Amino acid sequence: MRRFLFTSIATAGVALAVGVGLAGAHSGSATAARAATVSTGKSAIGRVIVDGSGKTLYVFGKDKGGKSSCYGQCASNWPPLLTKGKARVGKGVKSSLLGSTVRKDGKRQVTYAGRPVYRFVKDTAKGQTNGEGLTIFGGTWYAVAPSGKKIDND
Repeated sequence: MRRFLFTSIATAGVALAVGVGLAGAHSGSATAARAATVSTGKSAIGRVIVDGSGKTLYVFGKDKGGKSSCYGQCASNWPPLLTKGKARVGKGVKSSLLGSTVRKDGKRQVTYAGRPVYRFVKDTAKGQTNGEGLTIFGGTWYAVAPSGKKIDND
């Protein structure tokens, strides 16, 4: 009887831990499924547009016609800013410049001044612009000013 009780309690504990882990994973994906917010923030290179977490947003020189050309490994390093529905206008952002485009996978990516925007995985804190001016994946990456123009520090 003790052995059965112990096994039942242990099994219930594992099931609870797995359930909590799955619930946490689900709530994380639910957050990603909300409308994205774009606002402005300070950086060493001036004011830039940022996502809802304050991370710098970039445009990719290879993108043409308002469509993304960043997929696969590129998108792993430069995650597109996705939104469910219309993106929200935050402080300092021009609502007339904020929009979206549909990616090849059917997901909606935020655009600013008609260009798809991305984050950079090596920007781990607000105000960082580690991706500024990098040339990789066939094009150059630029942070974006609130005016919608790319910031070019060359």
